[in-house]
Amino acid sequence: MEPIAQPLRRIPFHLREAVDKKIEELLRMDIIEKMELTEQSRAITTFAVHSGTYRYKRLLFGVSSVREQYQHEVATALAGIEGVANISDDIIVHAPDLYAVQTWRIEFLSWDPVECGTTVITVPRTTLWRPDVVINEFVDENKAPATYYVRVNYTGYVTDELPVGVKSSCNLNTYTFPFDVQRCTYSFNSYMFNADSVRLYFGKPVEEVLKRSKELMETLGEWELLNITSSKGDLIFEFGAWDKLTYHITLRRRATLYVVNLIIPSCLLITLDLFSFILPPQSVDRSAFKMTLILGYTVFLLLMNELLPVTGNTIPLLNVFFSICLALMVASLLETIVITNMLHNSRDLPPVPRWLRVLVLEVMARLVCLYRKKKDDGVIIFQNQASVVETKAGADAVDQSPAKDTASETVVELRELRRHVQAIHRHVSKGSQPDHKTEEWIHIGHVVDRFLFISYAIFITVSFITIIVIWIHWDNV
Repeated sequence: MEPIAQPLRRIPFHLREAVDKKIEELLRMDIIEKMELTEQSRAITTFAVHSGTYRYKRLLFGVSSVREQYQHEVATALAGIEGVANISDDIIVHAPDLYAVQTWRIEFLSWDPVECGTTVITVPRTTLWRPDVVINEFVDENKAPATYYVRVNYTGYVTDELPVGVKSSCNLNTYTFPFDVQRCTYSFNSYMFNADSVRLYFGKPVEEVLKRSKELMETLGEWELLNITSSKGDLIFEFGAWDKLTYHITLRRRATLYVVNLIIPSCLLITLDLFSFILPPQSVDRSAFKMTLILGYTVFLLLMNELLPVTGNTIPLLNVFFSICLALMVASLLETIVITNMLHNSRDLPPVPRWLRVLVLEVMARLVCLYRKKKDDGVIIFQNQASVVETKAGADAVDQSPAKDTASETVVELRELRRHVQAIHRHVSKGSQPDHKTEEWIHIGHVVDRFLFISYAIFITVSFITIIVIWIHWDNV
């Protein structure tokens, strides 16, 4: 574009006051005058500063600001080029979300290409009649760059390639999230003209549309395009029928991000909680360890909440899995608290109820293979061999009497000592050995602990197998 004026020459700062005075003097002497600009010319002088956009009302010397005129010329030059638009001073090459290509024939709009020298012309879109075809699933305005021209063939066929930034509604089934496959539709029909006035047909085979769409979706996003099918139907109302064209689009979610950030960390935490059953149930460290795991799992769910879907008709199976994992963690902590209290205070508990004895000691104990050991009654025998004093025949009775008296006193003292030791042993045995009631409560605690451990392990195994099967099936779709 040729410049319409000389570049703006800035006045040095130290000369501005003198120049302003000279210009005022020339204005008073009517040697020069300030020219008022028309509204159309004022738009050409628009300039932008930090406080906003301004334009001149009077013509200045050396004006060369023609941004608006330049933008108009660039927009005119780029009109009709697919995927190209100008924003400010930049030319943007983009791939729109959707191309709504419409072709129709205007019967009396034709010419001889030999005589006219061209087969195709480009005319402004507003100068020709256009069918009012709409997308029924639209939920927002079209924000794609606007195009202003259509192509007209010498046979009278008009082609309008309108880029459409589609923000549409789709009924999502998120039950198998993140291994879900969604099926959405785009339906096209005329808004005003029924089938008697406007007939709609597919311009290209759906296979070609699918191939072209996959080429344009080379950028790896959250969704993967699997298939596109098409169907033609009618919208029937009391006052007529409308042609309707429908594209059925099948999309598959890329699940790698969710597997790495959601499923694997959750499985690791729940497995770690499972191995905490190895710790002794009467240990306080076991309860503290489980409380730390629950706190970490809760923080993990809060941080990963943004990755979970918030729309859909059903609750995702993954949300149910997370809820059950958290419930099992809480249940294992409560079980540890109850069993620890049971083991420490079993001597003060009442006798075991009959229904609890049957349920736990007979039914659950058989399921977990934790049978009650038979009690071995240990008997401690104290053997005291009394001193035997042999008397030789014919010995003097007077000489043996002092030795006999001494031995008798020793035997009496030893027997008395034995009675005291046996009394101490009975007292210690009574205090250290649990009674039948205490043994039953301790055994109930161990049975319940093992039962929850086995249930925990079965749930984790089934969950892992289910996730793997769903993932394999999803990958083969």
